[in-house]
Amino acid sequence: MVWGSGSIRSTDCEVIMAELKHWYLVCYDIRSQKRWRKAYKLLEGYGERIQYSIFRCWLTQRSREKLRWQLEEVLTKEDDLLLIRLSQQCVQDLPKYNRPNTWLFDEQTFKVL
Repeated sequence: MVWGSGSIRSTDCEVIMAELKHWYLVCYDIRSQKRWRKAYKLLEGYGERIQYSIFRCWLTQRSREKLRWQLEEVLTKEDDLLLIRLSQQCVQDLPKYNRPNTWLFDEQTFKVL
């Protein structure tokens, strides 16, 4: 870059930004067993089931939107879907008021199959 020139050439610098990831709770109530199985199999590729209809997922904004789009393809209007992003403080405080090993902090990546 030449200072004062007002321009930056692509060879002057390269900015690499990693996408931020956050923990999400994905909660659903699906009335059809067939749709429930499809949603369950889809979510297994993104995260870990922590209760019957609740998954925890470590997602970027892009992967969250992809997951939501894929779930909307499976669900109908009679089904319910709730995605909740957890703040860092919420995640850090989980051990304070839950049973031991309720939330392990291994920020694994999950791969969609």
